[in-house]
Amino acid sequence: MINAVSSDRRADLDWIRVGAFFLLILYHVGMFYVPWDWHVKSPRPVEWLEPVMQLTNPWRLTLLFLVSGAATRFMADRLSARALAGRRLWRLLPPLLFAMFVIVPPQSYYEIVEQLGYEGSFASFYGRYASASGQWCDVDGCLITPTWNHMWFVAYLLVYTMILAAILAVARKPLAEFGGRVEAVLSDWGLLVWPIVFLAACRLVLAPMFEITHALIDDWYNHAISFSAFLLGYLIARSERVRSATIRLRWPALALAAGAWALWAVYAWVERDAALPPPEALRVGMRAIYAVDQWCAIVAVLGFGAKHLTRGGPALRYLTLAVFPFYIVHQTDIRPPAGRAATRRRRSPAGARRACPGKKPCRRRSARPAPPGRGPAHNRRRISQPRAGGLCRPAAHRRSRLSGRRIELARTARCLSRRAGNGNHRT
Repeated sequence: MINAVSSDRRADLDWIRVGAFFLLILYHVGMFYVPWDWHVKSPRPVEWLEPVMQLTNPWRLTLLFLVSGAATRFMADRLSARALAGRRLWRLLPPLLFAMFVIVPPQSYYEIVEQLGYEGSFASFYGRYASASGQWCDVDGCLITPTWNHMWFVAYLLVYTMILAAILAVARKPLAEFGGRVEAVLSDWGLLVWPIVFLAACRLVLAPMFEITHALIDDWYNHAISFSAFLLGYLIARSERVRSATIRLRWPALALAAGAWALWAVYAWVERDAALPPPEALRVGMRAIYAVDQWCAIVAVLGFGAKHLTRGGPALRYLTLAVFPFYIVHQTDIRPPAGRAATRRRRSPAGARRACPGKKPCRRRSARPAPPGRGPAHNRRRISQPRAGGLCRPAAHRRSRLSGRRIELARTARCLSRRAGNGNHRT
């Protein structure tokens, strides 16, 4: 039996949710400036931002899914499974559809202007976007529309909630008993050890097999991490023992997260331009380091939040309501400067050279692929799926045209790109 928190809400989790969305928005602003690939880019990349972005890269979205699962628990305890599914469907589906047809289209428009040199007006573009008849293609595939870009998180959250509601409809009591066993395992140092083991296993086994696509139907590594975090948040939301454990372990977790981040950031920085892939043993070790960073940062955030963020109030109530609408519009809101820059480049003579910061003149970024193994350290989505990345896929997505040593170099680029996501980017 879970030693339960009696309140219908936890102020610490509400504050953490607001803070996690704020970090996600800042991350997307940073994506405009770091050298990693994204929808549109600043002509002046800032390379030193890479390790700063990697501070939150491994864990920001995993934390959001965990907190979302906890919020779902407080709702589910007051509602039947059917009522829970209906309420969440009404809460999440309309914003998702609104975003796909109103908020996201400008993002895709600026994307094809910059990367394909599209000359048409936005009105002309929108008709083809909404009817899925754009045929905006490059050598690696086509942009399929309508798409959800940053709203993939909402789409996944909706699907996970429907799955949970189905489980509650047929097995609410067994799920509660399972939650009690999870609480017992995670009530002491097991809170750090076992989730790290799970995350490392997923990264070692699933990550090399399944690219993060944000396309829902083939995103199995992402699902293994995100749905597990969502379900764990549901199971431990009312557990006083787990909450107390996060408080006790907050400082060790913070130290481990800081050390793991430093190791990962140095590794990613050193290997980003390496001519040869790193030794396999080093790659395996760094995947485990990534898992340590990913989970220990979450435990530290939960622990410090449970210790210090215990009061609600008008500010929290306002931010709790406001953060989701702001999340919906933020990625389009930060896009116009990039769009104007892309439009200026589009009006330049075809093939004209421009000056790259700190380098000799170069052609448009989309006009030439990055050398294998030396592409930007940001994982892009396959063009044939709804995704948050750009039109041109990285070397790791071109393995049908690569062989031998180039395949290994492409895998290195993919390894370094995980959750830089992008997710991490899991943006």
